[in-house]
Amino acid sequence: MAYASASDVVVRWGKSEVDDELQAQINVRLEDVERMIGRRVDIDAGITLGTFLEEDVIQIEADAVLRLVRNPDGYLSETDGEYTYMLRQDLASGKLEILPEEWEILGVSFDGMFIITPNPVMPT
Repeated sequence: MAYASASDVVVRWGKSEVDDELQAQINVRLEDVERMIGRRVDIDAGITLGTFLEEDVIQIEADAVLRLVRNPDGYLSETDGEYTYMLRQDLASGKLEILPEEWEILGVSFDGMFIITPNPVMPT
């Protein structure tokens, strides 16, 4: 069971309630995001050891699901006559994902040392 609940998502969305179908979808997506995080970090151990806070896990799970339910089709813009509505590109992917800054809160780093070795072209 995910640390975040459907009510965590709904409150962050600013809604007072959602219909049963959307609530079921949110619950399934919360389980999905819990597995996504669990593939990289041991959530229970991280909370127990104080590596990260339970509240941070709840926020990350809820925010990831909220990004998806706000824009499930990943639209970037919509136009109706002279009215155009645009979403931020980084929040409009239409897929369930954890942002790099959220991974950092959970102790997952994407920067590391690497070496670029030139491949010289030898004259023939």
